[in-house]
Amino acid sequence: MRAAELNGDARPVGGPIFTAGFNALLAIVGACGLVIVWRLFRGLGAVSAMNDGYPWGIWIAYDVVSGTALACGGYAVALLCYVLNKGQYHSLVRPAVLTSALGYSLAGFAVLLDLGRYWNIWKAPFLLNWNRNSILLEVALCISAYTVVLWIEISPAFIERWRDSTSPLLRGIAERLTPFLNRTLLWFMALGILLPTMHHSSLGALMLIGVSKLHQLWFTPLLPLMFVVSCIAMGYAVVVFEATVSARLFKRPHEHKMLTSLSGVMVGVLTTLVGMRLVDLISRQRIGLAFTPDRYALFFWLEMAAFITPAILLAPKDWRRDPGIQFLSALMMMVAGTLYRFDVFLVGFNPGPQFSYFPSAFETLVTLGLIAVEVAAYLAIVKRFPILSGAPVAAGPPGLVSGLRAAS
Repeated sequence: MRAAELNGDARPVGGPIFTAGFNALLAIVGACGLVIVWRLFRGLGAVSAMNDGYPWGIWIAYDVVSGTALACGGYAVALLCYVLNKGQYHSLVRPAVLTSALGYSLAGFAVLLDLGRYWNIWKAPFLLNWNRNSILLEVALCISAYTVVLWIEISPAFIERWRDSTSPLLRGIAERLTPFLNRTLLWFMALGILLPTMHHSSLGALMLIGVSKLHQLWFTPLLPLMFVVSCIAMGYAVVVFEATVSARLFKRPHEHKMLTSLSGVMVGVLTTLVGMRLVDLISRQRIGLAFTPDRYALFFWLEMAAFITPAILLAPKDWRRDPGIQFLSALMMMVAGTLYRFDVFLVGFNPGPQFSYFPSAFETLVTLGLIAVEVAAYLAIVKRFPILSGAPVAAGPPGLVSGLRAAS
């Protein structure tokens, strides 16, 4: 498959980059940057509430464990578009891959912040005495490799812009890289399906060592499979969310037919995930824990409601065609998947009564800052490079996300 075949009618959105909304994002990034500098010089204890019982906080639970799942739009669409041969989803590929590339890049940076001796990270690729039984090693290598693969997959969008550049250097780079991408892009796409499957299953497998510390509502031998299925559900949801918001934000045509079809796929994934969880709890005779009056049961039912509700909303075909229901369902799926991973890594994890954890204000600010970086980078790239398909329309109908237009 040639790189140009994935273009369709993608084109830059255009318009000024430094708008009021963009500048507000930069202000959050600036505040986050100050905290990061303080953390790098003063250590984890100066900015985080992490301890020996909870060696990871929201920097891992959200930025890596949940953030990489929310960045699986490219993975989910690639499964649908290329593995299942549903080529009509081509116009959704580029924005999904861009979102994934940004999300995984920032997840890698979040890992760097979370390392106590971050200055030794350069040694990782060169160590000859790797612990080949380490799940974290496999996660680290797969995330690193997948980040590179994602930027290669999205590179045709940059090359198309550079080909028309007035700079001889950029035009030369575009001319040299185009034949290489035409020959190899299909293989990078295959890697882009393999690597997330490996590392998301390993993130689930990581918690299998917490037999006595992870609550039985979440501890199961199926954790690796649960994490893979949940990341697919979250990936589809992010694609619907991003397509709906970008259509409203940039006054572009709504991908109505494709998003309706994609919402139908989401019903099947959600039903599979919920069914697996219930069958697993019943077969292990742990379903009674869901009716115990404690905080674990509360979070379990919040999580299940967030998965089941969008499946119910999207089941009727008439409702599935409603853009508002599509957007609301996608948002709930993103929340549900994030909550599930938080439950596994933080809520359901109990290292003992002597330990407690609640994220500090600085930890929360860094997480918000990384999200702001991703949103700002997305806005800048789609305005200058051919990522989104469809020409702008004069005006769009009112909807759930019309208020976001001011940020463009």
